[in-house]
Amino acid sequence: MKDYTGAHMSIAGGIHLAPERGVEVGCGVIQVFTQNSNQWRGKPVSDSNASLFREKWRESGLHEIVSHDIYLVNLASAPGEIREKSLVAFREEMERCSRLGINRIVMHPGAHLGDGEEVGIHRICEAFDNLFETVPEYNGKVLLEATAGQGSNVGYRFEHLRAIIDGSAFPDRFAVCYDTCHTFAAGYDITTPESYKKTFDEFDRIIGLDRLLCFHVNDSKKGLNSRVDRHEHIGHGAMGLEGFRLLVNDLRFAKIPKILETPKGENNDMDAINLKTLRDLVKC
Repeated sequence: MKDYTGAHMSIAGGIHLAPERGVEVGCGVIQVFTQNSNQWRGKPVSDSNASLFREKWRESGLHEIVSHDIYLVNLASAPGEIREKSLVAFREEMERCSRLGINRIVMHPGAHLGDGEEVGIHRICEAFDNLFETVPEYNGKVLLEATAGQGSNVGYRFEHLRAIIDGSAFPDRFAVCYDTCHTFAAGYDITTPESYKKTFDEFDRIIGLDRLLCFHVNDSKKGLNSRVDRHEHIGHGAMGLEGFRLLVNDLRFAKIPKILETPKGENNDMDAINLKTLRDLVKC
């Protein structure tokens, strides 16, 4: 039986090709964009495309397919063109995922662009209250991704994520994606047994481990509390291997998707290498 580690897969040529690509490199779970990540508008999913994707997913045996929203979305932005485009883009993301059968959408909370963290968080809450009402057919979870805290991004403290959950009229619709690179860059250390325990005890106290539904498993090019988001191959960055060893052997997270976003190699060969590195850390 496959485990719950995997990687982000390309949808070039059609999203229905992503499950097989994941299987080819040994994934048990995958993450996808449901559209071009650098364009505001994506194509609607036809009935035939949705059916084909679901069929390929079933045939693949993958435990889970998680979506990631496009990088352009900023729900913390002020009223204006960017906010309106972001609302439309995320609404369409929810609609596509509903048709595809994907019930977890990872998203970066957004950047306040100088207006302050409290204002940015309030705008995010308002945006999601609107979105959940507008797209009732999407009944899955939105996974708020912990960020590195670059620029004016919110979400680099566990308290920010909790504030978004508590500030929404739909708190039960939220969960969290824990990115190991981002959180390390934000000052959360998991590289020793003591710091690992401290970090996840803090997460549990502030957010609750029951809301942790996905990991992005990435080493960091930059150091602890650097506030710089630069992903590196597992064991080749500032984190080393011990934190990943602790993570893959933590039985609390055994069935939580752990998805690589490490740099890609030719033909996804680095995904296979990084997956092997992670699996070699698992104690028999």
